[in-house]
Amino acid sequence: MVLDERNLAILAVLQADADTPVGEVAGKVNMSISACSRRIAQLRADGFIKANVAILDRKLLGVPMTVFVLVKAGRHAEEWIERFKNLIATIPEVQEAHRLAGSFDYIMKLALPDIDAYDSVYKRLVRTIEPLEISGHVAMETLKEGACLPLGYALGSTGGHSRGD
Repeated sequence: MVLDERNLAILAVLQADADTPVGEVAGKVNMSISACSRRIAQLRADGFIKANVAILDRKLLGVPMTVFVLVKAGRHAEEWIERFKNLIATIPEVQEAHRLAGSFDYIMKLALPDIDAYDSVYKRLVRTIEPLEISGHVAMETLKEGACLPLGYALGSTGGHSRGD
């Protein structure tokens, strides 16, 4: 499927609220319900829509603390990297993990109830992967949070933002 303005409009509605009824999505993008439904099905089939998820309230669920953990690899061998990937896959507190360019090799975002829980995760990381360096940074305040992607880039625009202009 080729993305066009209408497909992006559908994606914008759905990424803001995946529970939006098809009839409401169709109305917002000026399409018939059946045509909109077919497009949504095709967007799913083509992988543009990966999943529908519920974004839960971390405070109500007892994990209000966010810690960003920076890791310098002890070794860059494939075995170490696989051990690291396998380990973080088993730690539910790890919400995201990314390989970096720069002075650290990896960054992880953890959702935790308190500092004791972070200490437990920290000890497990250090014991299992033996990093060269590990640094935890507690988020004091969340200034922006969201899962919506900037869709303007899909059509070659700047996503509605200037690039230094």
